[in-house]
Amino acid sequence: MVNSAFVDAFKNPFWLINTARGKSVVTTDLVAALKSGKILGAGLDVLEYEKTSFEDLFSDNKLPKAFQYLVHSENVLLTPHVAGWTIESKEKLAQTIVDKIKAKFC
Repeated sequence: MVNSAFVDAFKNPFWLINTARGKSVVTTDLVAALKSGKILGAGLDVLEYEKTSFEDLFSDNKLPKAFQYLVHSENVLLTPHVAGWTIESKEKLAQTIVDKIKAKFC
């Protein structure tokens, strides 16, 4: 959805925040837009490469060049897919786990 055609449709430079799906943003097009100034910066809670474990992603010497750029860019903030986590969502998750354990063993 966010590719070079999408970026070029904007008259003014903008900030990009993606908390939806990693595949929604074409990383190479994002990097090109960051380098050209069409995108001022990005906050990314998800990545095009999200199927890869973060542990494996950073230990692998074969990181995609576009991703390497994002990691080192001063105007990009990467988070580990937790933007939707609130105190309430954590409590609900914990309660769901407790309920499942109780159902299994009680």
